[in-house]
Amino acid sequence: MNIILIRGGGDLASGVALRLHRCGFQVLISELPEPLAVRRAVSFSEAVYEGQWQVEEVTAVRVESEAQIVAALEEGQIPVLVDPNLAILSMFNIKPLTVIDARLLKRPPEPLPFPTPLLIGLGPGFVAGKNCQAVIETQRGHTLGRVSWRGSAQADSGLPEGEPGRVLRVPVDGTLVGYAQIGDHLETGDIIAEVVGQKLTAPFPGVLRGIIRPGLTVARGLKIGDLDKRDKREYCFLVSDKALAIGGGVLEAILAQRTMDSGQ
Repeated sequence: MNIILIRGGGDLASGVALRLHRCGFQVLISELPEPLAVRRAVSFSEAVYEGQWQVEEVTAVRVESEAQIVAALEEGQIPVLVDPNLAILSMFNIKPLTVIDARLLKRPPEPLPFPTPLLIGLGPGFVAGKNCQAVIETQRGHTLGRVSWRGSAQADSGLPEGEPGRVLRVPVDGTLVGYAQIGDHLETGDIIAEVVGQKLTAPFPGVLRGIIRPGLTVARGLKIGDLDKRDKREYCFLVSDKALAIGGGVLEAILAQRTMDSGQ
C-alpha cells in the first residue's frame, strides 16, 4: 500500500493533504490528542474531536487501528490517527513510502522511528541532505512553495505575515472561553474570547478567520485566533492560497523523487 504520511493536521498540512488526495494519493494524518489548529474550519485535525471532518468536500475520519485506516482509504477518506510520536504506526504493517512533516515546529525534528525513502520537511528547522531529503518554503513571498534538495528554508522571522495585529495571542495561562465564531464579522473592540477573565478583543474590523477550540487549556503567548481585514466570510471555509502553494511544492518533490528513482 503506497501511503503518504503527513505529520500534523492543521490548515497548511490539510492543504497539502487535500492537494495530494485530489491527485489520487492515499494520505494518512497523525495528530496530537488535543490539536491546537486555529483555522479549524479547514483543518482535518478537527476529526480528532468530531470523529470526522470535511474540508472542501473531502472527508477525514478518526481511526484507531490498522483495519480502520485501510477501511477509510478504501472509502476515499483521509484517516487521522492520534499518534504524535508515531509509536502506534510503528507497530502496524503500514509503512509509509513518503513522510511529510507539516507540524511547523520551526526546529530540527526528532528522528523517525522507522526508515522512509522520502522525508519532506515544511519550513524552518529542516535541512535537505541532513535531516530530510527535501524542504518546502513556507514563508510568503517569491519563494513560497519552492522545493530545495539542498539547504534549508528561510529562517523564522518571528513576525506574523500580513496585517499587523491580525494574530491573537493568549495573555495568560488558562482555559479558553470563546464568544465569537469562525466566520463572524467583528467590529473594533468586540470580544472574541476570554482567558481567566482577560478578554481578547478585535483590534480592527474584519472576519474571524480562525480560533482554536474553546475549552482547551492554553499557554501564555500561544496563537489562538486570526482576524482577517479583508472581511470575506467565504475565505474562512476555503483552503488558503498559501496552503495550496505548499501542497504544490510537496507534490513536485514526490514526483521528482520518483523520477530520480526510476533513473529517467
